[in-house]
Amino acid sequence: MSDTQPDKQRLDKWLWHARFFKTRTLSAKQVSGGHVRVNGERTVKPAYGIAPGDILAFAQARRARVIKIVELGVRRGPADEAQALYDDLAPPEPREPLPERVGERPTKKDRRALDALRGGQDGDF
Repeated sequence: MSDTQPDKQRLDKWLWHARFFKTRTLSAKQVSGGHVRVNGERTVKPAYGIAPGDILAFAQARRARVIKIVELGVRRGPADEAQALYDDLAPPEPREPLPERVGERPTKKDRRALDALRGGQDGDF
């Protein structure tokens, strides 16, 4: 490791640096609630020391995440920088195909399905 990076980092801080949680408080609550596993073992200490090569498993927004730590974060940077901190080991979620209607306007049900896929709500632009 370089002189500027430590050998280990707090679990809650790393989850926040890697942008899995919006605030460090939320990441600490997730860990202290026992919802994060490090190398297969449940941990409840936000200050648990993690290092590159460790495997983390936790739930995030109705999705099970399994990630391998590649490097420790120095700061909470942009998304590209955060995604370089880990490898995602979970299989990609299958997408549902949209109904095919050639030449017809989408129904209200179809529009709601499209909005749900995009992650928005009614009225979001």
